[in-house]
Amino acid sequence: MRYRRANVPGATYFFTVNLAERKNRLLVNNAELLKEVIRQVKSAHPFEIEAIVILPDHLHAIWTLPENDNDFSTRWGLIKAGFSRRIEKDERVSSSRKSKGERGVWQRRFWEHLIRDEKDFERHVDYVHVNPVKHGLVTQVSQWPYSSFHRYDEKGIYPENWCGDLEVSVAGDE
Repeated sequence: MRYRRANVPGATYFFTVNLAERKNRLLVNNAELLKEVIRQVKSAHPFEIEAIVILPDHLHAIWTLPENDNDFSTRWGLIKAGFSRRIEKDERVSSSRKSKGERGVWQRRFWEHLIRDEKDFERHVDYVHVNPVKHGLVTQVSQWPYSSFHRYDEKGIYPENWCGDLEVSVAGDE
């Protein structure tokens, strides 16, 4: 795996993407739709998903972009818009968003961090996978269905009963 400086084609990034209304279960209630939208965007604008976890009100992902591409913002914009268009309109919308014709599903921005090296990559992958335990959603990482942990377990990277280090912290998470 290669690591490069920020905004350079082919880099690997960690992301945190939040719903506008925290304490909502919208993402897990619509996880299959979210995954379908991600697949559609990935088909049109390729990238590798190194790790991902979908939580009730936010998600974490690690992506590697193609060698000739550094545009993760367009990809996230398409994912957010595609998901928002396909769910029922029942969220609170601020006057600022209304004036711009926006929905109130997602926070406008997202957190991104350039992965610097193999140790940084491993730390962030662990963080992604331990997050459902950290948030008290399950007691074992393997119990959370919306996680790439299961892919890592199948490849023998983690044992099924791996629980991770709950002290692992990554900037950008709430």
